[in-house]
Amino acid sequence: MTSCSLQGVPVAFSPTQTTRPLGASATAGRALDAADARAVAVARALAVDAVEAAGSGHPGTALALAPVAHLLFQRHIRHDPADPSWEGRDRFVLSCGHASILQYVQLHLTGYGLELDDLRRFRRLGSLTPGHPEYRHTAGVETTTGPLGQGVATAVGMAMALKRDEERLTGADTSPGGPAGRTVWVLCSDGDLQEGISYEAGALAGRHRLDNLVVVWDDNSIQIEGDTGLTTHEDTAARFRAQGWFVQTVGLGADGDVDAEALDRALAAARAETGRPSFVALKSQIAFPAPNAVNTAASHGAPLGAAEAAAVKEVLGIEGEFTVPADVLEHTRKALARGAGLHADWDRELARWAAEHPEAAAARERAVRPADPDRVARVLPEFEPGAGIAPRDASGKVIQALAAELPRLWGGSADLGDSNRTTIASGGSFLPADEDGGSGLRGRNVHWGVREHAMAAALNGIALVGYDTPFAGTFLVFSDYQRPSLRLAALMKLPVIHVWSHDSVALGADGPTHQPVEHLAALRAMPGLAVVRPADATETAAAWLAALGRPGPVGLALARQGLPVLPTDAGTVRAGVARGAYVVTDHQEAADVVLLASGSEVALAMAARDLLAARAVAARVVSVPCLDWFMAQDAEYRDRVLPPSVRARVVVEAGTAFGWHGLLGEHGRTVTVDDFGTSAPAQDALTAVGLTEDAVVEAALASLAAARS
Repeated sequence: MTSCSLQGVPVAFSPTQTTRPLGASATAGRALDAADARAVAVARALAVDAVEAAGSGHPGTALALAPVAHLLFQRHIRHDPADPSWEGRDRFVLSCGHASILQYVQLHLTGYGLELDDLRRFRRLGSLTPGHPEYRHTAGVETTTGPLGQGVATAVGMAMALKRDEERLTGADTSPGGPAGRTVWVLCSDGDLQEGISYEAGALAGRHRLDNLVVVWDDNSIQIEGDTGLTTHEDTAARFRAQGWFVQTVGLGADGDVDAEALDRALAAARAETGRPSFVALKSQIAFPAPNAVNTAASHGAPLGAAEAAAVKEVLGIEGEFTVPADVLEHTRKALARGAGLHADWDRELARWAAEHPEAAAARERAVRPADPDRVARVLPEFEPGAGIAPRDASGKVIQALAAELPRLWGGSADLGDSNRTTIASGGSFLPADEDGGSGLRGRNVHWGVREHAMAAALNGIALVGYDTPFAGTFLVFSDYQRPSLRLAALMKLPVIHVWSHDSVALGADGPTHQPVEHLAALRAMPGLAVVRPADATETAAAWLAALGRPGPVGLALARQGLPVLPTDAGTVRAGVARGAYVVTDHQEAADVVLLASGSEVALAMAARDLLAARAVAARVVSVPCLDWFMAQDAEYRDRVLPPSVRARVVVEAGTAFGWHGLLGEHGRTVTVDDFGTSAPAQDALTAVGLTEDAVVEAALASLAAARS
């Protein structure tokens, strides 16, 4: 190992590292000139003013990292403020989303359309400057952040998706010479890197050699409870180096501020690095240059107060509130001209490449084209009524059919490809092409390892880039490891698909640790997340079709055991699944009792219906694959499926009863699993928890008696 230094700060290099040729901007670090320094001072003052006006916020990081944000937005990030959705742009992720005012100030200064009034309304109801960055809400915000660690992991997915598209443009097996590659830039904090998801994400990025990912870590040694030494003595730089990252360290300048010249050089080197993601450990002082608040935990998450705010603005040489001198705005708005030039260059190179390689261009266009529901419906497999097939197996067959039709579909599982049936046959592995078994970063099977949380967050990042339809699999019980990322997918309305197999106590002898009980109810409680539990193979195909047309995340809860294919035609099933619930057995109003079931329990309800018929009780069986979709239907449809006149109702599901009572009415009964499962063969486990035909019949008779009393 050899070393060099950035402004006297040691930087480790591997003697085997390779780098791209450095462009003009990467030849040497540049210090901030007088105009830059003035712009940074104004940015710092704006952050202080916004937090003071809001009466809450996080001024410390925004003060300290103002030079970093200025360098990124003025020199390093390829962006066009006049067109925030420009295809050729880099992505910027503020993983430490609590410092949102840092980003909002740059969006104002560089010309994204945020005005001073928006900064004055920081954290106010309905403003464009909410407390944490929100995707789809503020132009220039690429992802919602705030839960620490999420930004880092989401950025890994972004980098994966952009690498995949870069290989469409420049891969050796297609056609070289496409436009410049796009980089994902991340600012993160100590808290981001203490979250376990960052370990998972760091390992993934290193494994896949995502050299289009640059993470800048704000190493300020302060968090809410005090010095970070209270919680860790980890050598963070060594950690990332061990995971396969190119690591640089930048220390403080002589004046105690961020060493902008050294950082400029480090950022340029990071972008130029090939074969590895880049990690820049940046030393800063929280709240610098506030005279009294610097290096205090209190400055992390509370206004500085009027006296300290005035003092720091005096140090900065800024008078008044929300002051942006015309010369400063003229200087920072040069980002518009820079962005327009980058935009034109990239678009011109894309057009040239497409003209020189029309077949590759047409292939790329086909690869990123959104799914056509009619075309997708025509390729779905059909299943013979009565045949026994597990929904997870049916899902595997559907994935193969969809993969042939939709090049944009790709995914994998958390080391459970065989169990989840998520592997795309002949899809190749998403691995560097020079490795044994590697199909290049256009491979369609991602080997996520046992990293459910980072897998879910990276799926969000892939969806945010917009070229692809990503999916990922694990067992339903392990969806608990994914909840924070699922929640952000729901908040952002991202079209990601989660395949959750082994969905009930029918898992059997692996026992209660692996048998999901409360998971369906807990997942259904999340707004915007559609949980679909298909009853058979035909419903499974219909669930995939419906999921591909939805704007938000969808989770498919799939049984492992074989289930009979119901004798309902595919068109009726597809329409019924898309509406969340439908009548399986009859379309008459004369039922005595309604049996509502999902998943494997629809077959159980069908068997109980036959037993009830022998007792002269007419039972209607309603399959409810998705409660959310059903409750979103109009009252006329809901009443047609569940006639209000039929007050005797039974819910049958291998999960807790929580969440069903709104459909049961006063006299309803449940046959559910309201305690943990047991270790036993599947049928024995089902019997032990009371999921039997006799139990359904008894519940139906009890409900009927109550309704008639």
